[in-house]
Amino acid sequence: MLLRLALPSGSLQESTLDLMRMAGFDVRIGSRSYYPSIDDPEIDVVLFRAQEVSRYVEAGVMDAGLTGIDWILENGSDVVEVTELVYSKRTARPARWVLAVPDASPVRNVADLAGKVIATEAVNLTRKFLAKHNVNAKVEFSWGATEAKAGLVDAIVELTETGSSLKSNRLRIVDEILASTPRLIANKLAWADAAKRRKVENLALLLQSAIIARTKVGLKMNVPEESLDTVLKLLPALHTPTVAPLSDKGWFAIETVLDEPVARELIPDLKRAGAQGIIEYGLNKVIS
Repeated sequence: MLLRLALPSGSLQESTLDLMRMAGFDVRIGSRSYYPSIDDPEIDVVLFRAQEVSRYVEAGVMDAGLTGIDWILENGSDVVEVTELVYSKRTARPARWVLAVPDASPVRNVADLAGKVIATEAVNLTRKFLAKHNVNAKVEFSWGATEAKAGLVDAIVELTETGSSLKSNRLRIVDEILASTPRLIANKLAWADAAKRRKVENLALLLQSAIIARTKVGLKMNVPEESLDTVLKLLPALHTPTVAPLSDKGWFAIETVLDEPVARELIPDLKRAGAQGIIEYGLNKVIS
């Protein structure tokens, strides 16, 4: 069994490959190559533009792939959405497709764009948005550098995270069309294949556990018996902290997993409560 996996190239390439590595896969790519090597003989990886991944998965060229929900909807791809890779607000923000106009534009809402011209790479998403608001406007496809076309058309629909790039180009957001998050998708025939489905499900589990681990840390410490109750009351955990007696009578080892920002606030309190030998360590995966 060989699972053909499509991963996004371009601006998303490095972050995606880093996530694959955190999930336990050694993925390496040479200069200008679209065929990364991976240390799993059951997976064959090819890089495509994120805009095209869902098309190739739907067509059966690839069995599975990683792409945003925006491009799945834009392409109208009939694929299996295996899982949404939910990023924490601390590690990544959802990419947003927004309707924007020049600062000096009189346009204040989508209704003001009736009869106007809008440039965007996401033509279908934009047309659906306009139809939802009963607005008739012309939507032109943009090959890129859409922000620079704001003075040539009445409005643009562009992808942003913070909006800072739009502001620097003297553009104002009028409305949000879609907040997009990554999806692991599969071809329907591949999903019906038991071996490939199991492989995709395993991949989904490992990727999501790697994402969760980005925001959490592990804590270990030794605690004297007289301080045990006080320390345990301070500690959050996925379920409950692990407590084990040490060979030294009257001492216990405690281990737990918690959000990283909580740890930095908590460690001084744990020290004051009697914990000793406190160790904070990073995690590769957290499977809940």
